[in-house]
Amino acid sequence: MEPDITNNRLVSIITPVYNGERFMSQTIDSVLRQTYPHWEMLIINDGSRDNSLAIAQDYAARDPRIRVIDQPNAGSAAARNNGIRQAQGRYIALLDADDLWEPAFLESQLRFMADNNARLVCSAHKRIDEQGREILRPYTPPFRATYRDMLRTCSITCLTGLYDTVPYGKFYLREDFRSLRDDYLFWLEIMRRAGDVYGNPEVLGSYRMSTSGVSHSKRRMIRPQYLAYRRGLGMGVLPSLYYLCCWAWAGFMKYRK
Repeated sequence: MEPDITNNRLVSIITPVYNGERFMSQTIDSVLRQTYPHWEMLIINDGSRDNSLAIAQDYAARDPRIRVIDQPNAGSAAARNNGIRQAQGRYIALLDADDLWEPAFLESQLRFMADNNARLVCSAHKRIDEQGREILRPYTPPFRATYRDMLRTCSITCLTGLYDTVPYGKFYLREDFRSLRDDYLFWLEIMRRAGDVYGNPEVLGSYRMSTSGVSHSKRRMIRPQYLAYRRGLGMGVLPSLYYLCCWAWAGFMKYRK
């Protein structure tokens, strides 16, 4: 099936990959199982040294909706931006090469977007380990979150975010943040223009986590999160520290069980 770009129904799925051969076939298969057929998947090979490029090219040879872009290693933000620039769809979704969608992801999210007259949506999702086993409880975002809510905690997990480009055009990630909190700033920039994000309570994806790395990962993100407030959003020191504390507490609650 060729991607449908004639009637403004196309979803562009942006998937950067760097040495992702272990899980990327599962990710691509989850896209191929979508009940909504009007999509294109742009797989951006970010200088992988494993078989990622060959795997992507094999899928692209079998389905014309999959396009492969090969680039020297520049980081996930640059890879995503490369894909967004070349995207032809009205709707943009970000899906990393180790995460999964349920078959109804696109169909449910587009219906949810239309029902709520929303420009930006996310959804509930499972948390899985490297073996695909569910860990923790599924994360369910608030039904509606404002820009200020998002400053306190990020309600949008990348694999569930979907936005409509028609009102405000395309948005791009901050490459100067070197793939740390660039996605967070990306969603905030969309919300500045498009308004609130709406959270679909249906569990529509699986976010792959390392069971041993959650606390370490959160500690590693403290400085980038502070810089996102201070440098990315231009906040003063005290507001930056206030929102950092809010973010840390919300993160503790999100991953405690």
